Amino acid sequence: MTGKNKNTAPNKTLIAIPVFNERRYINDIIAQTAKYAENILIVNDGSDDGTERLLRNKKTIKVITHKKNLGYGQSIIDSFDYALIQKYDWIITMDCDYQHQPSHLPHFFATLEQNSADIISGSRYLCPDSQNHITPPPNRAKINKEITNILNTSLNLNISDAFCGFKAYRVESLGKLNLTEKGYALPLQLWIQAARAGLKFCEISVPLIYHDPNRNFAGLLSSDAFRLEYYLNVIDRELAANDHKNAR
Repeated sequence: MTGKNKNTAPNKTLIAIPVFNERRYINDIIAQTAKYAENILIVNDGSDDGTERLLRNKKTIKVITHKKNLGYGQSIIDSFDYALIQKYDWIITMDCDYQHQPSHLPHFFATLEQNSADIISGSRYLCPDSQNHITPPPNRAKINKEITNILNTSLNLNISDAFCGFKAYRVESLGKLNLTEKGYALPLQLWIQAARAGLKFCEISVPLIYHDPNRNFAGLLSSDAFRLEYYLNVIDRELAANDHKNAR
């Protein structure tokens, strides 16, 4: 499992990028990612801003298109399924709005080459980045900390960032999970199932970047109280499901 050099993706590594209405960034994020990896998958989650039209001209990438918006979690699940079917060794997920920098991919490549973890999770809180454009909204940081603490306590984990979507996964290990959460709480279901499956984790520091302080969740999730309750319900449901499974 070796790449061309330390800055390019090892063979059979897929970079998966879920997108929803990212016309502003899509061309550049693909071009920047292509500097480090040949295998790029875009999951277009029902974009209606012209993103789909731009993707039609991209001949060197793979595209999964949802005709309507199905949710961030479903986009991640679809990318995992694709990686399993195509028999990739690793899949790295990253966002399209430059909160996740393609230039940081070599740090993931170096860590996965060590072959000591099933999930390599980016953490925006391991090492404060003095180059931040805008610090995260306090409400988001507070909810992230609360949910991270609950997962650590419930699962005996030692993670610092429950929600960061910049992650590398050993594809073979994903076959042990049964992910169904279509929304933004997908990472919480994943942490619980992965811990119960005995998968090995590690975290690496990634920059903490918020380009647009006004960018927010849509609909009911824009309410901090509603979003926190949604996250807690998913955790409770998943923990109960796993407890029931282990009791049988």
